[in-house]
Amino acid sequence: MKYRVIIEQDEDGIFVAEVPSLPGCISQGETRVEALTNIQEAIEAYIESLKAHNEPIPPSIDEEIVEVAV
Repeated sequence: MKYRVIIEQDEDGIFVAEVPSLPGCISQGETRVEALTNIQEAIEAYIESLKAHNEPIPPSIDEEIVEVAV
């Protein structure tokens, strides 16, 4: 499954990762790579919790990125 992850660097230099379609699914890391690794683990745990509580799992996304020369 694929989920959109938004990563922003906070004022202390920590990278914060959030998954908009999974409310409260947030993680962080000292680097972007670490934040991505941590949010992947958080997503897996979040989905396992949804399954354990018989809650619906939000659908996977399918998107394309188009680059244009300006």
